[in-house]
Amino acid sequence: MQGWPNRHPGMTEGMTIAVVVAICIVLLIAAFLAPKLSRHPENATHKAFGTGGRIANLAPGKLGHWLAKPFRSSSKAAGRSASAGRKGRGKLPL
Repeated sequence: MQGWPNRHPGMTEGMTIAVVVAICIVLLIAAFLAPKLSRHPENATHKAFGTGGRIANLAPGKLGHWLAKPFRSSSKAAGRSASAGRKGRGKLPL
């Protein structure tokens, strides 16, 4: 394996999880502070995750299904996070 760069195993997976968590936190805060304005960033994340999922789904057979699953679950988590922010804002007595 001469052509592979020297990197630590698991490094990209941890970074990917951290990025998805950061996106969810930003969407949660944005939806809590400005519920109507948070729709555009939420739709942008759904579009990005959807594009990744469609590309991954091009792999043959079950492999495509397995490769697309992280994109579906990440999109679902982002949607739930934004929804929770809007729901929390709606419960405020303001």
